[in-house]
Amino acid sequence: MAFIWSTLNVKNLDESIKFYVELLGLELTNRFKAGPETEIAFLGNQSTKIELIENVGKSSIEIGEDISWGFSVVSLDKIISVLNKKNIPILKGPLQPNPNIKFIYIKDPNGMNIQLVEGSI
Repeated sequence: MAFIWSTLNVKNLDESIKFYVELLGLELTNRFKAGPETEIAFLGNQSTKIELIENVGKSSIEIGEDISWGFSVVSLDKIISVLNKKNIPILKGPLQPNPNIKFIYIKDPNGMNIQLVEGSI
């Protein structure tokens, strides 16, 4: 068995794609209509993908505060500089629980917690 994707319902598909492609460097691998009010996009650079679903008829999006997605970055200092230029607030961090890893938390345009990680566990 293999983990192939994680799904996030989004308010604005274009805005969400821009965030994940331009800021996090993911590749848009597929985008299609899935009905008159629904559009789906898959993003990723490897076998595991993120599935973003915009449903025009859905009035609200529920994002759990205890859930986050982690993305590796080459340099936390560089990504912090990019975040500052784009006026994306850092919610928590930098944190360094051991000498091999440090990270920060931000939110995506839908309120999803995103952990940006330099180093490895």
